[in-house]
Amino acid sequence: MFVLPPPPRYPTATTATSPNGQTPANPAVEMSNVLTHPTGSEYQLAVGEGIYTIHDSLHLAPPPLHPQETPIISSNPLATTLGPPRVGVKLSTCIINPRRTPSSLYRSATARSTRSNIGTYSVKEHEKESRSSHETNGDGPTSQMFANSTPGRTPIFGEDNHFLSPPLGKEGLKRKKPKSNLVKSNSQFISRVIPHDQLSKRLQEHTPEGLFVFANIDRAYQWLDFSSLAAVRAQPMMKILFARAHILCHDINHFTKFSNHVDVIMGANTGDIVWFEAYSQRYVRINKGNIISASPISEIRWLPGSENLFLASHMDGTLIVYDKERDDAVFIPEATNGIPNLDHHITTLENHGPLHINKSVNSKNQKSNPVASWRISNHCITAFAFSPDSRHLAVVSEDGSLRIINYLKEQLIDLYPSYYGAFICVCWSPDGKYVLTGGQDDLVSIWSLHERRIVARCQGHHSWVTAVAFDPWRCDGRNYRFGSVGEDRRLLLWDFNVGMLRRPKAASIRNRASVSSHVPVGRMRAESQATNRLRSNSSLTGHDTDDDELIEHEVESRTVTAELPPVMAIESRG
Repeated sequence: MFVLPPPPRYPTATTATSPNGQTPANPAVEMSNVLTHPTGSEYQLAVGEGIYTIHDSLHLAPPPLHPQETPIISSNPLATTLGPPRVGVKLSTCIINPRRTPSSLYRSATARSTRSNIGTYSVKEHEKESRSSHETNGDGPTSQMFANSTPGRTPIFGEDNHFLSPPLGKEGLKRKKPKSNLVKSNSQFISRVIPHDQLSKRLQEHTPEGLFVFANIDRAYQWLDFSSLAAVRAQPMMKILFARAHILCHDINHFTKFSNHVDVIMGANTGDIVWFEAYSQRYVRINKGNIISASPISEIRWLPGSENLFLASHMDGTLIVYDKERDDAVFIPEATNGIPNLDHHITTLENHGPLHINKSVNSKNQKSNPVASWRISNHCITAFAFSPDSRHLAVVSEDGSLRIINYLKEQLIDLYPSYYGAFICVCWSPDGKYVLTGGQDDLVSIWSLHERRIVARCQGHHSWVTAVAFDPWRCDGRNYRFGSVGEDRRLLLWDFNVGMLRRPKAASIRNRASVSSHVPVGRMRAESQATNRLRSNSSLTGHDTDDDELIEHEVESRTVTAELPPVMAIESRG
């Protein structure tokens, strides 16, 4: 007997839809961005200080599939056959001369951090042209980039290794530009480049106070000018279409940006990295052919205060520091003595502790990339963020761990578990005192760097929390405003003050009965719940203190952790 097969449960390639179920995920033809100006009370956010109104709503057009790209037949999230990693839209903004955030927010020192005071140095684009950064305070010469550490100044990553020092010529530091012309490129890695017809004119009309927007969506990367006229605001200054690579993340170097120079770094699901200079329309491909790592890149950031170095997190659980001006070479993990490790193919964390250094920044072998490589997990790293004082690194991963790393010393100092599931996002408060995380437990968690404990859990989302961020203009060192968004399509705003937190009654009774010394309660809890204390292997020299000792924390019960409700919630109807 012949029986008809059941209808498909999930969309096929011809009927594929985007995650929100509204627009085609991969249209058959090229589409244009759509800019609208919504009106009405549903596009207003009413909070204590006033009303925020949405003026512009930009819909970025998803690119069509490449002819050689295999379409996704099923979008079943529970499918056992994993497809290539993909993300939605990631967006970054750039203002050449931005409105400055109150400096007092960035000058608060914690118990383990001091004020950052990185010097300004010049960059030679041509022999007769000079360019200096507007992002730092200081009047030091070019050589300050690799000056020795002084009290009150945050050291720069790798400054003690003279093998990382760039060669000094008669004109000082001579920097390179990307060597390949993006528009004239015949590389099979890039499918098509679409510059605006009046690109030169729009660049000349752009003011230093204007807003640039960079966004990646699937295999497309767009550069937009939001300070231009509304009629052309949605038209990209340049649109780059890659062949088979999907850009998963990118970052702008705010340390080197100038009126005719913007450095952008991109990470793809193929493991490739692209250094793109917007004004010259040139690029360099790093980790070409997966010569260093074949794992996709989940996050990428320029190192604070550095022109050349950037950090990329790979989905195999490694953090790798690259130099945009160094050539790539086959990477073999090194032993602690700098000799290549011939057993690198069996490197796992079970045998090397919670942080394994595949290559130290102090290594003498710095002729090629990578500059440094650390293995911190056997699971995918989902996000990381640098602290405002440029000393610590907060890393979250799919194993449900928040790691606080002193990346200058290559030491792991705190390891916090999630309440449930993986962490997805992380960020620092403007003063560096607190860390926010969000993840699959539908919670936003607040962690204290000074007390080394969880401060509060914020409950209000109905699904995974995908992004968190502080509002620097609403943070004064005592009161903090931050926002969060989740897969429930809700935007939540939170107001946080340590003195206003409400602890459960059970926790209050327990704390009153246990406090018997001058040691802070939070610190006692963190130390008593630590399951193990280990020293992270570091080849850097320095003053060892108890604050650098690794503490692996246990999960704190919700009955003893303060809870914080949101002050505003709005659901997207788009």
